[in-house]
Amino acid sequence: MTRETLVARGLHLEYLTVGWNVLEGALAIVFGCSSGSIALLGFGLDSVIEVSSGMALVWRLHADQNTGTREGAERLALRLVGVSFLLLSAYILFDSGKALLQREAPERSVPGIALAFASLLVMPLLARTKRRVAAALGSGALQADSQQTDICAWLSGILIGGLALNAWLGWWWADPAAGAIMVPFIAKEGVEAVRGKNCCHHVAEEMR
Repeated sequence: MTRETLVARGLHLEYLTVGWNVLEGALAIVFGCSSGSIALLGFGLDSVIEVSSGMALVWRLHADQNTGTREGAERLALRLVGVSFLLLSAYILFDSGKALLQREAPERSVPGIALAFASLLVMPLLARTKRRVAAALGSGALQADSQQTDICAWLSGILIGGLALNAWLGWWWADPAAGAIMVPFIAKEGVEAVRGKNCCHHVAEEMR
């Protein structure tokens, strides 16, 4: 498979990521606001941030055809993805801590649970395909973006657990606790991406 074909496939995956996350983010924020769910709002914000990450990758992949700008685009896109991780972790940590301290109980959100289930099915498939293209291109930025897509799937599972426990058992603290559980995973990926470290980093260096 030629590099041009791989870049085109990567672009299609990123366009799909952006489209899905625009819809997912809008629905999650609406459901989160209506139910008062911190974890659901955080999930929606994650989708919004992943849209910005996806757009950074679209720009990086379009720059791939110009070998003179490819290296700079790769580094910048990787760091932009890392910053998006760190912003997300800070937001969720603040809102989860606030909810726990003030004992803010969310209302039940069946649509939110359904949305999280849909994401849990879609995101792993999308992330797996991105990783294959990232490995073939030697792109650390695309690899980092695939990890963010994986995290979206993890957040879906955590979100389902938090919302379900609140809806069925009345455990009000499960929702903000679920949000807090997300933070270390997201922050770790963010720090590594900002530093330019990921599993494709050495491959990308060898290909330059």
